[in-house]
Amino acid sequence: MPTPTRRTILVAGGAGIGLLVAWGAWPRRYAPNLPVAADETSFGSFLKVSRDGRVIVAVPQVEHGQGVFTTLPQVVADELGADWRTVAVEPAPINPLHANPLAADALFAGAFDHVPRSLLAEHLTRDAVMLTAGSTSLRRFEQVLREAGAAARVLLCKAAAARWDADWQACDTADGFVVLDGRKLRFGELAEAAAGYALPDDLPLRFGDDRRLSGRSLPRLDAPAKVDGSANYAGDVRLPDMVFASVRRGPLGDTWLRSVNRAAAEAVGGVAGVIARDTWVAVAANNWWAANRALHALDPRFETRGQVLDTASIDRALDIALAGEGYRVTAAGDLSSVFRGAQIYTADYHAALALHPSLETPSATAHWRDGALELWIGTQAPTSARDAAAAALGIAASRVTVHTMLVGGSFGQALESDVAAQAATVARELQRPVQLSWSRSEAALRDRFRAPARARMSARLGAGGAILGWQAKVAAPATGVELATRLLPNDPLRRAAAALAGGSDGYAMSGATPPYAISAFAIDHHPANVRVPVGHLRGLADGYNAFFTECFIDELAQASGNEPMSYRIGMLWGNVRLARCLTTASAIGGWQGGVAGSGQGIAAHAVAGSFIAVLAEARVDDAGRVRVDRLVAAVDCGRAVNPDVVRQQIEGGLILGVALATGCSTGIERNLATTRMFGDFALPTLADAPEVSVELIPSSAEPGGVSDLGIPAVAPAVANALRTVTGKRLRSLPLQPRARGLFP
Repeated sequence: MPTPTRRTILVAGGAGIGLLVAWGAWPRRYAPNLPVAADETSFGSFLKVSRDGRVIVAVPQVEHGQGVFTTLPQVVADELGADWRTVAVEPAPINPLHANPLAADALFAGAFDHVPRSLLAEHLTRDAVMLTAGSTSLRRFEQVLREAGAAARVLLCKAAAARWDADWQACDTADGFVVLDGRKLRFGELAEAAAGYALPDDLPLRFGDDRRLSGRSLPRLDAPAKVDGSANYAGDVRLPDMVFASVRRGPLGDTWLRSVNRAAAEAVGGVAGVIARDTWVAVAANNWWAANRALHALDPRFETRGQVLDTASIDRALDIALAGEGYRVTAAGDLSSVFRGAQIYTADYHAALALHPSLETPSATAHWRDGALELWIGTQAPTSARDAAAAALGIAASRVTVHTMLVGGSFGQALESDVAAQAATVARELQRPVQLSWSRSEAALRDRFRAPARARMSARLGAGGAILGWQAKVAAPATGVELATRLLPNDPLRRAAAALAGGSDGYAMSGATPPYAISAFAIDHHPANVRVPVGHLRGLADGYNAFFTECFIDELAQASGNEPMSYRIGMLWGNVRLARCLTTASAIGGWQGGVAGSGQGIAAHAVAGSFIAVLAEARVDDAGRVRVDRLVAAVDCGRAVNPDVVRQQIEGGLILGVALATGCSTGIERNLATTRMFGDFALPTLADAPEVSVELIPSSAEPGGVSDLGIPAVAPAVANALRTVTGKRLRSLPLQPRARGLFP
C-alpha cells in the first residue's frame, strides 16, 4: 500500500479507496421523503399542512428534553405566520436534507483533520448522517426552517391571491390565515392548490418585530403528552406477539462468552428463548422481569484476555501520555522565550471517568418480517442505528426502517447503537417482535464514559499578576476518533483519514484554549490509550477542560493577590460578551470577592458560540460531602428563539454540572465499572439541589448553542468556592474532600 498523503486523500480517496471518483456525480439536490397522509399536503421536506389547518413540522433532531420539538417548529411557524395552537410536530425520516454535518464536526473533530470542511459536509450530507449533539440543532437548521416556512407562506399567498384575483405580494399571513384587506382564508383551505404554484427566484423572509412568534416563550409542544403520560418512548411500543428481552455483556476489554446455563434460564416461567453471540447473551420472555431473572439464572461466564483494566492502569496511561510527546493544538507568541529562565507557576489537574445519568436505559423494539426490519428506538444518531442493525443482520440499510422515538434524557448515551444491533439480532432469531432493554447495571457497566483526563498547567506571571505566558498539556483519549469509528464504522472517508499519521483530537481538546488575551500560549494534546471505551457526554470535553483552565486562573489570581472576577475581566480585552456575563453574574449573585470564608467561587466559559459565567456558593458538610447551595448564571447565547427553553436548558445544565462536579463518576476494578446502580451516582435531589438563578443577557447576535453551555463552568466555580472555605485546592473531578485527604 502506498504511503497516504493529504493529496491522496483529496484526489483519490486515499489508500486506493477511490472515494472521490464519483464526486462530480454527487447530487446537489435531494428529494423529500416526508410521509404524507391523505388529508395532508407536503411543502418540502420539513412541513405539511392538513385540510383542518394543522401545520405539521418534521423535526430532524431527536427530542430528549432539550426542547427541539418546540424551538425548531417555532422557527417555521414564525416565518409561516401560523397559529401556535395548530402546530404539530413529528420526527423527520432519514434523508440527506436532514443531515447535520455541524454536529459531526463537533463530535468527530480529530477523525477528519485532513479533510476540507466543505468536502466533509457534502460527504456526510450525501450519506444522510443525522446527529443530535454538540448544541447544533438551532445553529444548523434555523435558516433552512425559515426558508421552509417562507416558501409555504409564498405558495399559500399565491393560492389565495388567485381566488381573490389579487397580487400575491400584497397578501400576508397571520394566525393560520392568508389575509388581504379584511379578507382571509385558512391555510387548510388553500394547501392543496398552493402546492401547485412555483416559488420566486428570491424567497422573501419576514422582517420586523410585529406579530412575530420568534423570541417569545411559547408553550412547549412536547409538554402536555409528557405530563399526562401519553408520550411514547421506545419502551412504550407494543406489538402483537411481542416478547421482551434483557441482555448481558462481559467485562471491558477483549471479552468473549465462554459458557451459559441454558437449562436454568429456560426453567424460568415465560421464557421464549436464549440468544447467545460471541460477546453477549440475551434472554427473551413474555415480560422483561422474567427475562432479566432468567438472565441471572443463565449465569453467563465470560473470558477476558489481555491486561487487566482498573483505575490504576487508566492513571498510568494518562501519566505516560503526559510525559511523552504531544501534538500542538494552538499557539501564539514565543512561549519558549517567555518561559526561559523565569519562575513558572505549575499545577496538575485530573478528571475521572464520568457516567451518563440517563433516566432511560438503552432500549429498542425490533420487528423482522419478509426480509426487512422495523426498528423503534430513541437515538441521537438514527443513520448509525439503522446501519448497525443492518450490519448485524447482513442486509442492506435500505431494508431497515427506523422510527425515531422520544428519548428520556440521554446526555449523549443515545448516540451509541449497540442496542439496535442486539434487538435486530434477537428479533430475527425468534421470528417475532422483540423489545430489548438494558438493565441499569448493564447501562453503567457498558457505558461509553466521558473520557478521563490529566492536565499540567503552567504560567509565568508578570507585574500585577499579568499572565505573560500560558501552557496547557492535556492527556486524554482521542474521543472524536473513537466516536467516528463507532458511529461511522464503514465510512470510506473516515478510514482514509485514519490511514494518515495521528495528531491532536479536536473533541478531546474542546474548550482547552482560554478565552483570555494572553500574548504567548501553547495548548498541547497528549493522546492517551486508556483501553476503556469513551464517548460523548453533555458538556463535551469542555466539562474537564474548563475545569482545568478556570481553576488555574483562580490559582494565578490568588498567587498574585488579585480578586478573581476583576482578574478575569482585565484579561478579556475585546471579549465584551463574556465580560458582561461575568459582571452580571457577580452583581446578581452578590459577589464578595472570593475572600476566605465566603464560600463563593466564579468561573466563565464560551462554547458553541455562546457565553456563560457562573457564581457558585458551596461548602463541605459535617460528613465531608460537597454541598452546593446556590448557583447564579449569566448567559449570552445570542438571539433566543424561545427564552423559556433556553432557561430550562441552562438550569438543567447547571444541575447536571453539579452532578458531574460532585459525583456521577466511576472507578474500574478488574475490567468492571464500580458504580452500577442509579443510587450510587450521587445525583442532586430535591432536598439538596442548589437554588438556581439564570439571567439571559439580551443580544442580537446569531443564536448560539445552549444544550452544553450550562455544564462546563459549574465544576470550576464550585472548586473555587470550596477553596475559600477549606483553604485548600481540590484539583480532581469529582470534588471529594474526604477522598483527597482534606476532611478527617
